[in-house]
Amino acid sequence: MNILEVKNIKKKFGSTDVLKGVSFSLEQGQVLAIIGSSGSGKTTLLRCLNFLEKPDEGEIFVNGKLLTGKDLSEEQIRQNRLHFGLVFQNFNLFPQYTVLENITLAPTLMKLASSEEIEEKALKLLGQVGLTEKWNAYPYQLSGGQQQRVAIARALALRPQVLCFDEPTSALDPELTGEVLRVIRGLKSKENTMIVVTHEMEFARSVADVVIYMADGVIEEMGTPEEVFGNPRSEKTRAFISGTQGAY
Repeated sequence: MNILEVKNIKKKFGSTDVLKGVSFSLEQGQVLAIIGSSGSGKTTLLRCLNFLEKPDEGEIFVNGKLLTGKDLSEEQIRQNRLHFGLVFQNFNLFPQYTVLENITLAPTLMKLASSEEIEEKALKLLGQVGLTEKWNAYPYQLSGGQQQRVAIARALALRPQVLCFDEPTSALDPELTGEVLRVIRGLKSKENTMIVVTHEMEFARSVADVVIYMADGVIEEMGTPEEVFGNPRSEKTRAFISGTQGAY
């Protein structure tokens, strides 16, 4: 069974149709890369999946359970968000908290486990992203790449069923991009289902199981990396990929 099913998601801001009916599904452990030009609807789609925006139409299922509906309470929305983790472009760490506190804050507030278990898990995640020694540092003491790796650990601490990344390297200098992409690459496993909105074409080509190219609020093309990058059917896809050849 698919872990995630997205059916005909539509979203309008004012008179602008940003998403015009987006549908796809993901199996457990798959990595989906979403590519496309600015304004194609990629970030809005992620925000709808994470219930930061409410779709105007469409359905979202996780493990067969319908999460969307017209009259969701705030508590239901909060519960729905727990199915997804979101790593933002600009880290969004709390500057007044240490690295360890940033990671443990939400699990502690939600009482996901005992304080000792939450801290132990946080330290394990810091090891996973290569930052064990920075547990007591504050965000201002870290490079952009290190801050983004802390943000990844923070998202993982909530044990999401689908981990989403919104252009995770767009705020980073080129030399810091590689360290974040290596961490994301290292997360690929049967346990981690991921959606990565990215402009890093080589990363999408080498890590993703499925690639979606979005244009003008719709999925213009979807397939394996070999299909989308190697033999695109759509003229729009071909034009986009030929214009990004320098990225890989």
